[in-house]
Amino acid sequence: MLDRTVEILSRLVAFPSVSSDTNLELIDYATQLLTPLGARLITTTDPGGTKANLFATIGPEIDGGVVLSGHTDVVPVEGQEWTRNPFLAEVDEGRVWGRGTTDMKGFIACALAMAPRFAAADLTYPIHLALTYDEEEGCHGAKIMLEELARSGPRPSAAIVGEPTGFDIVIAHKGCFEFTTEIAGVERHASMSAAGAGAIHAAVSFIAELDRIADELAARAPVDSPFDPPGTTINVGTISGGVARNITAGSTVFDWEMRPVEPGDAEFVLGRIDRFVEGWLLPKMRREFPEATVTTTTVGAVGEFSRDPEGRGVALARRLTGNDALGVVSFGTEAGLFQDLGISTVVCGPGSLDQAHKPDEFIELTQLEQCLTVMENLLTELQA
Repeated sequence: MLDRTVEILSRLVAFPSVSSDTNLELIDYATQLLTPLGARLITTTDPGGTKANLFATIGPEIDGGVVLSGHTDVVPVEGQEWTRNPFLAEVDEGRVWGRGTTDMKGFIACALAMAPRFAAADLTYPIHLALTYDEEEGCHGAKIMLEELARSGPRPSAAIVGEPTGFDIVIAHKGCFEFTTEIAGVERHASMSAAGAGAIHAAVSFIAELDRIADELAARAPVDSPFDPPGTTINVGTISGGVARNITAGSTVFDWEMRPVEPGDAEFVLGRIDRFVEGWLLPKMRREFPEATVTTTTVGAVGEFSRDPEGRGVALARRLTGNDALGVVSFGTEAGLFQDLGISTVVCGPGSLDQAHKPDEFIELTQLEQCLTVMENLLTELQA
């Protein structure tokens, strides 16, 4: 079974399904593997039809059962110093190397390799495979897939989101809200000054306000927060604008995010920023340049994944892995979206987050073997 898993993983790695690109070839490949098994397939796509989710069900046509969920998109490799071809899987040193091996095509490969075993078994409860797009860009695919699931069913009882945790059982994580802010200011000779209406200077003021808000969020972090760091965080990840040092910037754009601990934190941040922009930043800019604008667009918004230590998914994960410890993480996943649908969910899968998003990404063969064992245990559970 391990050889078949590595074979499938090699095919998955060869699909360069970076979030900005299509994943349709990968979904077609998964469909080709699952269709002969009699799996019932639901495909949903992005508005442009260039990306797709696949939700496959094996077993009886009843509610209940377990979802094995993995995202098909990977992060870019540009600018990273790879010593191997990122889209050509290599088996070496007891590892499979390649982009997405850990995050999270290794988990998907195990599920697809086990699919014939699931299909041949006399299942009492169904097994569902969920393959999504754009998890790395705001979980857009999972939202569309789960909206369709809410409309037409089936209704699973539990979900395992197979992100790389080394089979630690994760029962909570922060939310993730992603934004792009664009500022239009005045462009003129720098000797004339822009009196605060230059786009980069305005961006500095905006970002400084974000820093002040971040300090307040740190101070008001829940005393019993299980996270590290304990409070909601804010980060500005990219910024660009302007054309030369002696020209005031006519435009700038920057990407930022926040990872809220509590539901009210997101509203707090956005409310503060709106009041800052409308009450101070724009009036200051428009005194010099009436056409100035500040526009913030929500790129992705995924709420918190909340602790449910007594949930059905937690009990199941403990039986499957033999691991009783429960943990939390600060990174985001699609788990909260399943939870919002009333599906008891855990995050638990093969590989280490230390390898995710890095050059020369790899997954240990022993982790794939352990994943197959977990899925063998799941097969036994679903026949009970």
